[in-house]
Amino acid sequence: MEREDHDSGPPPVDARVFGAVEVRVGGRRQDVGHARQRAVLAVLLVEAGHPVPVDALVDRVWGERAPSRARSVLRTYLARLRPALAPGGITITHRSDGYLLDVDRDAVDLHRFRRLVAEARGTRDPARALVVFGQALELWRAEPLAESDTPWAEAERRRLHRERAVAEADRADRALDCGRHHELLPELTARAEADPLDERVAAQLMTALYRAGRQADALHHYQRTRHHLAEELGADPGPALRELHRRMLAADSALDLAAPGTRAGTPVVPRQLPAAPRSFTGRTAQLAALDAALADGGLHTIGGAGGMGKTWLALAWADRDLDRFPDGQLFVDLRGFDPTGQPVGPAEATRVLLTGLGADVDGLPSDPDELTARYRGLVAGRRLLVVLDNAATAAQVVPLLPGSTSCTVLVTGRAILPSLIDRHGARHLHLDVLTHDEAHALLTARAGAPRVAAEPGAVDELIESCGRHPLALSIIARQAATRPGVPLGEFAAELREAGLEVLDHDTDPTASLPAVLSWSLHHLGEAQRTLFALLGIAPGPDVDTLAAVALAGLPAARTRRDLRALADASLLDRQAGGRYAMHDLVRAYAATTADDLLPAPARRAALDRVVDFYLHTAHAADRVLDPHRDPVDVGPPAPDVRPLSVSTAAEAMHWFDAEHRHLLDAQRVAAAQGRHHAVWHLAWASSGFHARRGLAGDDLAAWQAAVTAAPHLSDPGAVGLAHRRVGRALAGLGRHEEATGHLGHALAAAEHHGDLAQQADAHGMLALAWALRGDHRRALVHTDRSLHFYRLLDRPVGQARALGDLGWFSALLGDLDGGRGHLVAALDLLGRHPDPATEAAVLDSLGYVDHTAGRHAESVAHYRRAAALYEELDYTAEHATTLDNLGRPLCALGRFAEARAVWSDAAERFRAQDREADADRVRRRIGELVADGGPGS
Repeated sequence: MEREDHDSGPPPVDARVFGAVEVRVGGRRQDVGHARQRAVLAVLLVEAGHPVPVDALVDRVWGERAPSRARSVLRTYLARLRPALAPGGITITHRSDGYLLDVDRDAVDLHRFRRLVAEARGTRDPARALVVFGQALELWRAEPLAESDTPWAEAERRRLHRERAVAEADRADRALDCGRHHELLPELTARAEADPLDERVAAQLMTALYRAGRQADALHHYQRTRHHLAEELGADPGPALRELHRRMLAADSALDLAAPGTRAGTPVVPRQLPAAPRSFTGRTAQLAALDAALADGGLHTIGGAGGMGKTWLALAWADRDLDRFPDGQLFVDLRGFDPTGQPVGPAEATRVLLTGLGADVDGLPSDPDELTARYRGLVAGRRLLVVLDNAATAAQVVPLLPGSTSCTVLVTGRAILPSLIDRHGARHLHLDVLTHDEAHALLTARAGAPRVAAEPGAVDELIESCGRHPLALSIIARQAATRPGVPLGEFAAELREAGLEVLDHDTDPTASLPAVLSWSLHHLGEAQRTLFALLGIAPGPDVDTLAAVALAGLPAARTRRDLRALADASLLDRQAGGRYAMHDLVRAYAATTADDLLPAPARRAALDRVVDFYLHTAHAADRVLDPHRDPVDVGPPAPDVRPLSVSTAAEAMHWFDAEHRHLLDAQRVAAAQGRHHAVWHLAWASSGFHARRGLAGDDLAAWQAAVTAAPHLSDPGAVGLAHRRVGRALAGLGRHEEATGHLGHALAAAEHHGDLAQQADAHGMLALAWALRGDHRRALVHTDRSLHFYRLLDRPVGQARALGDLGWFSALLGDLDGGRGHLVAALDLLGRHPDPATEAAVLDSLGYVDHTAGRHAESVAHYRRAAALYEELDYTAEHATTLDNLGRPLCALGRFAEARAVWSDAAERFRAQDREADADRVRRRIGELVADGGPGS
């Protein structure tokens, strides 16, 4: 019955990607813009109903020719497309995981083609199937994505042509079933000539010839195909084609036209994949990566630690793309990391696959090589997906690899399988933790949106505590879903207090994160398990190879091999610069194994070694950075410890940059073990680096630990020096009351012991603390006392430093001439007793004095010399401050462009140092300069 109300629904939509991209609504062609804009629409039409990440969209539209503002241009194109598509009810929405085109997929010729092909394959009526195949193939009006020339479009075209070829072959099968072999002969002959290596087409042509009464031609074509395979590939025809040839020679009556509704010899289409996870969320970038990597088939591996969701990703991807594999999907769980400890052998796995292919189980050979040959013969030339799940070794996988490039193989497993990559060309995708948004989406999907929205703080804490680990989040979500009356905040508190215990399960090991992680250890040797345990208690968030060597106490080559084995087992992540890191929850599990696996003396010895590695390398690096510093004796390192050799300041700074957080952790480890000497000397060795980088917070933490350790040392000056350093750090952080308290303690200790050097230093730091508080007169008093003691000690660098401070404080109090005199005297001393850091500070002060006095050119010269010295010394904080200062005399001289340049440089450096207030202040000053280079009003 026809509908009378023709306006009750949206007009019909016809969207096309075969040929030039176009959209018709109610028969009227919509204006979808120029070629590049149509390319955007083409990508969205191909992925209709699925979000496309922005980066993937840019890559697919432009390839390597993307403009610098591609994202902005993309937004413009999408804004233009929306009103053009609106008449057909088609929308483009922006989500966290990309852009999604919401359209009836059957309105898109590509998806209609795929739907019709699937319908034709599913019908039992050959005549009906033939009609539907014809409808599908009629949609191929022209070359798909004809206007796009990016690598993605080329790969997509190749994939679509393969789909068309398989559909044509399926249609030919149904035509043969319907007795239409005569009319098929021209088409099959042409296809066989176009691809003489396609054994399926060869079999169809031989069958058509045989049924047309041309048995000799059929046998001749077999010989031609055999010759081509031998010449091109050095191979014989596959078992299916050989069997057809044998039956023709024997005039097998079963080859005659089958009864209606049956298909003699039709291969089974396996559907072995488990159900795709219904609550799968996120992993958009990884799904897109699989789309791109698997566009041309081949062998691919998905790796990652236990509980990362490798199998779920494989099944979710396969479920989205079933139409890529019209000949079916095979699946076998190899149980490589299984609580039973019994992995599936290649012969047993091959039998599982052969069963899926319809082979007679009772008739299968017992010889493994014969099993593999039978399997490869049955999958040859077929477009199959083979998922080999949970593989532990390449030996499990290699016998299961098809011999035909028409099949796509997806291998999941925790271990990286190098031989699959090196010898078989596998592409590897490493699966890591979820993004924050993906973790949030997972909790929302499983615990319920209202519950998650009601406790955003608790949700963020759960995500953080679980480290965005998929299995950990799934366990928490399951606990929340099964206890709906418990607030999420209680789960967060329980996880905070009990840690890994919350993620354990007494009766179901697959729902226990510790159990899942333990299965990875079963495949490791004793030394590798020991190293894994030690890494769980090692200081720092990650470890470099040399520190790991010290921790293990084994030869470097052996430790490197063990590190690689742990990384291959996905228990460690290999990072740039030869560093290795653990996920927080994996590290927590490793720490528990250390307690269970290693006796206390072994743990103590390992931590002693790694602390000594950090201590002695830091001491050597500090001596390179500041060779004039008072020497200290750190004693010999523990046996089997080889500190890093550092010879240049650049090497020293590079090492400190990478390891300074590890030094703080090493201090805490040393303190826990009562190694007070190491605690104090780690603070000493790292303080010069902290000064260069402006890391007052880290310096404070290091010296506070040293204050606690100092009373246990035999050196009476250790306590005063530690208090003095704490005071300096507190002053730099604006905590003036605390600073002067510690500095007063340091001065009293120095006076008690009659230590003039300590008194000089204490007065100098008290001067700094009072100056930072704004009391420059009191600062002058302490600086004068500091200078007095340095003169008694005949320490010219100390005198220069004190004179520089006298000059600075005097200038701040308005005595520019007196201040300049002190500063010039300081430079004169430094000319005879060089100390670049002190010289840079004095020059910076001279720049201020000369700028304030109106000598702007001289000020610029002083600031530039100071900046150059700070840059050479790698004093990043002071360098940025001096550049900030330099802009003022440049403006006073009318050199606005130069001022803008140095202020921009300073602002970027401030931002890189997390000095946001300084960066914003300088940005505002830049804004005061008008566009023509002059000052704003």
